Amino acid sequence: MADYSKDEIKRIEEKWRVRWQHRGDYEVKNSSDKQKYYVLDMFPYPSGAGLHVGHPLGYIASDIFARYKRLKGYNVLHPMGFDAFGLPAEQYAIQTGQHPRVTTEKNIATYIEQLGKLGLSYDWKRKVETADPAYYKWTQWIFMQLFNCWYKHDAGEQGWGKATPIAELITHFEVHGNDGVRAACDETVAPFTAAAWIAMNEIVKENILQKYRIAYLAETMVNWCAALGTVLSNDEVKDGVSERGGYPVERKKMLQWNMRISAYGERLLTGLDKIDWPEPMREMQRNWIGKSIGCEMDFQLADNNEQGGLSIRVF
Repeated sequence: MADYSKDEIKRIEEKWRVRWQHRGDYEVKNSSDKQKYYVLDMFPYPSGAGLHVGHPLGYIASDIFARYKRLKGYNVLHPMGFDAFGLPAEQYAIQTGQHPRVTTEKNIATYIEQLGKLGLSYDWKRKVETADPAYYKWTQWIFMQLFNCWYKHDAGEQGWGKATPIAELITHFEVHGNDGVRAACDETVAPFTAAAWIAMNEIVKENILQKYRIAYLAETMVNWCAALGTVLSNDEVKDGVSERGGYPVERKKMLQWNMRISAYGERLLTGLDKIDWPEPMREMQRNWIGKSIGCEMDFQLADNNEQGGLSIRVF
């Protein structure tokens, strides 16, 4: 076997990378007789000057699988993107004293160059960047679909509920009030008649609709980090401080956007039995959904049961 110098190895690698790119070896055609297969990596945060060892650790494994599926005759979609919004990009911009748009675009260019040198088989024509207006306009569109819908029980296939236009709910209120509405909603919704609904002003009506919308505003307990000026998930808080920066975090009740994901809980649980995932991964999802099975018991308060009395309900 011939010995090659480092310069010769670099020249050979560059030659083949350019050829693969020009031939479009990894570009995926939408119209194909081949069976489809989708291999998706977690998008990296472009919040550093380049890749770290953890990136190729996962990307090489998924690339091997994508290549295997191509060799088995599949039409494999294997894209890459960059999760350019959020705290990582913001903190990097603050630390470097540059505008986040500048640092993000520069870092993405570096990531693409480094991923290319690894020879990973991405279809770069399908690259996405979450900070690109052409991309995030669709996340905004999805939010509006959720905001303008309510979850109607027993409205879909197999008896599942489904998202239904909020206009249908308003029409029901105008004719029947909220009598007969089977929805995922706040427990604090009080009964009202059609006449009462019609007499309400727009602010009061919207306050009621917020109790039915799939995406809605409500005061909830959150992890507030004043130094970062944002709410953090539980995973972003370690020992009472933010994972990024180590700033103090306090539990605080704040007005936040919420989604009625729990309305889909049973459907999600059933679906886990039908997907080809490792059992530990499915069990992790079941635990995240957190279904509890049990009963509720009412305990009557002593000396307070003459007319039905007061009771304490325990699950």
